[in-house]
Amino acid sequence: MAKIFTGGCSCGAVRYEIQDEPFEMADCQCRQCQRRSGTGHGSYMSFPSRTAVKLTGTAREWEVTGDGGTVKRHAFCGVCGSPVYLTIPAAPDLFIVHAASLDDPGSYRPQHVLYRSSAQPWDPVDPKVPAHDRMPPRTAAG
Repeated sequence: MAKIFTGGCSCGAVRYEIQDEPFEMADCQCRQCQRRSGTGHGSYMSFPSRTAVKLTGTAREWEVTGDGGTVKRHAFCGVCGSPVYLTIPAAPDLFIVHAASLDDPGSYRPQHVLYRSSAQPWDPVDPKVPAHDRMPPRTAAG
């Protein structure tokens, strides 16, 4: 039986429940993630199957094209503005949550760091975690 991950926005208007195991956990230091998070990086937990996700509430969405050309659809709460999850239209089965949106953010354990080349010196990440200067092949987050 897969673990159940729950989370949502700050005010509770958008919630998710995921009965699945993440296939990737990554910190991303690209400029888009810095701007979106309001700090030096974003932290993401990626799940392989959208069918394992139960969403409640209505998120607002906007799209952006990443440095690698991937279109990402970001979802945030229209009430409190908290970023909650993102999807990738070219890979509709994937569901990616912002680690800080988890009810238990302690379950997040980064496996690697993306876009180290854009890292800010004032926001160090764990130097023991493998890092990539850009986006490595077959990575969903960022």
